[in-house]
Amino acid sequence: MARYTGPVCKLCRREGEKLFLKGDRCFSQKCAFERRAYPPGQHGRQTQWRRSRESDFGAQLRAKQKARRVYGVLERQFRRYYQGALKSRGLTGLTMLQILESRLDNVIYRMGFASSRSQARQLVAHGHFLVNDRRTNVPSMLISPGDKITIRKESAKSPFFKDLTAVAEERTVPDWITRDTKALAGSISRLPERAEIDANLNEQLIVEFYSR
Repeated sequence: MARYTGPVCKLCRREGEKLFLKGDRCFSQKCAFERRAYPPGQHGRQTQWRRSRESDFGAQLRAKQKARRVYGVLERQFRRYYQGALKSRGLTGLTMLQILESRLDNVIYRMGFASSRSQARQLVAHGHFLVNDRRTNVPSMLISPGDKITIRKESAKSPFFKDLTAVAEERTVPDWITRDTKALAGSISRLPERAEIDANLNEQLIVEFYSR
């Protein structure tokens, strides 16, 4: 499957805000957005001050692109999530965000077992995690309430996971996730509510974009 392999800091600069795609680096002085807070490209510095009214389509497109980049999802897969949410009961936008939050790589990130979603995606792809005692290497796997996520015994012996307990304890977890840092295990107790999901995401504009 194709995936974005370019500089992720350019994505933050394009959206005009930090998306926290590189974990701890985003909180340091090395953050590219802090040093160059203007759009990427040859004319980025000049266009940052240009005042122009954004069209409704432009606002919808930017909301969709921001959500895609935050969760690291490509267009085809993102559209499938929207179509699945559209067929479900309840608010389409909220359901779509809940689906995105239920991805295995996002849940591991929320548990504090990775500093970013991209790192969590890499750890899953390398087969370090078990879901209900079964090994998986699919970051997009959707986790249901009650599913148990653990780390393989072989992987737990590596230096990264040996130091992970102390690191994970410094990271807070949302209320919809349960975590055992000593056992390096966790699960989700329920689906997140809207207030527990990134407030900078505008799901209504995303729904309007796909409803055109």
